[in-house]
Amino acid sequence: MPPAARAVLLALADQRLPTGGHVHSGGVEQAVTEGRVHDESSLCAFLRERLETTGLVAAGIAAAAVGVGAPMLDALDAEADARMPSPSARAASRVQGRGLLRLARGAWAAPGPDVDWRDLGDRPHHPIVLGLAARAAGLDSYDAALAAAYLALTGPSTAAQRLLGLDPIALAVATLGLSDLVEAVAATASASAAGPLTDLPDVASPTVDLLVERHALRTDRLFSS
Repeated sequence: MPPAARAVLLALADQRLPTGGHVHSGGVEQAVTEGRVHDESSLCAFLRERLETTGLVAAGIAAAAVGVGAPMLDALDAEADARMPSPSARAASRVQGRGLLRLARGAWAAPGPDVDWRDLGDRPHHPIVLGLAARAAGLDSYDAALAAAYLALTGPSTAAQRLLGLDPIALAVATLGLSDLVEAVAATASASAAGPLTDLPDVASPTVDLLVERHALRTDRLFSS
């Protein structure tokens, strides 16, 4: 990986990237409200479950997006929809995908010679845009999966810190302990992208999905999801 691509990978995995991710908690706001997440230990348990399920799914989709051309985008979008049982989670993915697409259009002319940003439509899923942005920057499927897996960790952990006022040092130490899992998720996801789209990870977390759906019904929420 050339040095410039390493820098882009860091940027794509930065939860502070101005794509709207900072207003999404990945279900952790509802988990805090219901008492499921209340300290560093319970947050890490939540993050582990999320990484091994919805994080793995997002990483697989991002990895697959690196290698698809325009004719396969609709099929990949359908596979992404099928792997997100929660309607609210699908909507959140598309909102964040639209934000990342705006940034990607400004940064790169196109993802590659066989696909254009316009081929994605107006509301693409976030991991699909993430994978194509990685491709545009010269990154590979593992890099895209790593960024997706890392975001599945940092988004909810940042939200939990804001909601619970957790010690940022203790939280950072706790989440660093999940680094091996992030790498393992990325490796599994990128390996699956070498096969048919139907072979992408499809593991779900009913707990997280139900949290997201209950959260969507609230009017007093701080985060959009």
